[in-house]
Amino acid sequence: MLRHVVMFKFLPEADGRGKAENVALTAERLRALPALIPEILHSEVHVGAPEAAEANCDLLLISDFESFETLSTYLRHPDHVAIGAFMRPLRESRAAVDFYL
Repeated sequence: MLRHVVMFKFLPEADGRGKAENVALTAERLRALPALIPEILHSEVHVGAPEAAEANCDLLLISDFESFETLSTYLRHPDHVAIGAFMRPLRESRAAVDFYL
């Protein structure tokens, strides 16, 4: 099994909304993906604690896939592409790691 972990740091303000609202909207959309994309075996979305250090990332996505092939299918899926397009102008940075369990 392959685990895909992605951390996002959001801009203080983007698209007319503050960071907290953009993080919440993004988390809601990410939590909907497993029902739309069958390649996702398991998914967790975690929002950083409000009192955490400002330098910390704001959102964590942990997803499990059968293989790199199914991860690749997920990455190309229209619903994943759409959430990426939604997030791109809202985020400051993104970091990811993929590893075998």
